[in-house]
Amino acid sequence: MVKISVEMVRKKAEHHDRLLAPLEEISLHQENIEKIEYIQDWCPKLKILLLQSNLIAKIENLNKLKHLQYLNLALNNIEVIENLDRCESLTKLDLTLNFIGKIVSIESLVGNYNLQNLYLTGNPCTDFDNYRDFVIGTLPQLSTLDGVEIDRSNRIMALQNLPLIRSDILFEQQNYLCQRQKQKVRLENDITNKWENEYKDMDPEERNKKFWAEKCEHAPEVRYEIEHMRQLKLKSEEPEKKEEKKPIKLFAPDGRPFNINQAKIKFLFSDAESDKFILDLAVYKHLDSSLLNIDVQTNYVRVTLKGKIFQLHLPEEIETTNSVAERSQTTGHLVVTMPKVNGIVKTKMALKLNSQNEIYREREENLTAATGQSKREFLEIGPADELLDFTKITRKSNPTYVDSRFKVHEKKPSQNFVDDPDVPPLI
Repeated sequence: MVKISVEMVRKKAEHHDRLLAPLEEISLHQENIEKIEYIQDWCPKLKILLLQSNLIAKIENLNKLKHLQYLNLALNNIEVIENLDRCESLTKLDLTLNFIGKIVSIESLVGNYNLQNLYLTGNPCTDFDNYRDFVIGTLPQLSTLDGVEIDRSNRIMALQNLPLIRSDILFEQQNYLCQRQKQKVRLENDITNKWENEYKDMDPEERNKKFWAEKCEHAPEVRYEIEHMRQLKLKSEEPEKKEEKKPIKLFAPDGRPFNINQAKIKFLFSDAESDKFILDLAVYKHLDSSLLNIDVQTNYVRVTLKGKIFQLHLPEEIETTNSVAERSQTTGHLVVTMPKVNGIVKTKMALKLNSQNEIYREREENLTAATGQSKREFLEIGPADELLDFTKITRKSNPTYVDSRFKVHEKKPSQNFVDDPDVPPLI
C-alpha cells in the first residue's frame, strides 16, 4: 500500500520551490495510492487535484479544500460518490472508469451549486435505463454530462419525470448491488485459493505467464491483484542491489588526518633518527608497483593499494620535496623516508657552525705559524702565574685611580694671544 507522504507531494511541487501551503495545483497520478489523506491539511489552497490511475477506493479527506475547482479521480476503485458536499468551489468532477453502481449517491452533489461538468463514463451505473435523465434531473446545475452538453429541453423533461425515473433507477441499482456482493465474495475466494494452492509452488516466470494469459473480470479485486502481480514482476526483474559502501572519512572536522589501515597491512614507523621519519610498509611481494599510489603531505602520508587506503598521521611536519619512496625487490616492502622540517633546519645550523669553527681553527693555525704564538697568548692579561685582583679597578674602590677619559688637560694659548686684563678669570 502506497501512502501519500510529504516528500512525494514536495517532489511534485518542484515548480513551486517545494512549498506546499501556497500550492494551487498538484498531480499525483499513477502512484498506486490507495487512500486520500493529508492533502487538505498540507495544501489548503488547492484548485486542481489530479489523482487518476491509482487504487483509491473511497472519496474522503477533501472537505477542507474550499478552493478546489477540478478533481480528477478517473481509473480508480471508487464505488460510491461521497464526502464532496463541502467542496463548494468544485466545477469539474471526473470519475471515468471507476466502479460506481450506486447511482443514487450522486444526490450528495446537490449542494455543489458550482458543479458544471461531471464524467461517469465507464462506470456500471451508465448501463442503467434512464441513467442520463436521472443525473440531469438530480443535478440541474450541470451544463455537460460525460462530455455532452445538456439541452434545456432535456433538463425540463428530466425534472418532470424524475420521481418515476428514480423508482426505476433504484430497482436496477438494487439488482446490481446484489450481483456485486456475490461477485466480491466469489473473487476474493478465487484469488485466495489461487495464491495459496495453484501459485504456491509455481516458478515465478511460469506464474507470470499463466496469470497474464488468463481472462479476468472488471472488478476492484482484480485491479488490486493485477497491481500486486505487476509489483512482483518488477521486483523480480530488478537487478540485485549491491550494498553501497560508506565513504571513508579521511579527515576529522578540524582537518586532522585520521589513521587508517583499510588494507590491514603490517607496517613499522620509526622516528629514532632526529632528522627524519621512516615508514616501512609490508606491501605484498608480488603486487605490481603500478597499483600503488603514494601521497606524502606535510602532516600525513597516504598509500593506496588496489583501491584500499593506508593513511598515517605524522607527529611533526616533514619536507615533502625531499621525501623518497623505495621498494625492495626481494621482500616487496615499501620504505618511505620523510625528512623533518625542524631536523633540516638543525642540520643546516650545525653544518654552518662547523664550517665557522673550521675557519676559526684555520686562522688560528696560520697566526701561530706566523708569530710563533697562539691566539690564546694574545688574549691573556698579565702574567699567567699570578692571580689578578679585579677589586680595585673601579673609581669607588680605588680613590687614586684616574680614568684617562675624565682627565682634564690644560690647553696652551696661541702665540698671537693677547690677554685682556678687563676680562675676569674663569672660575
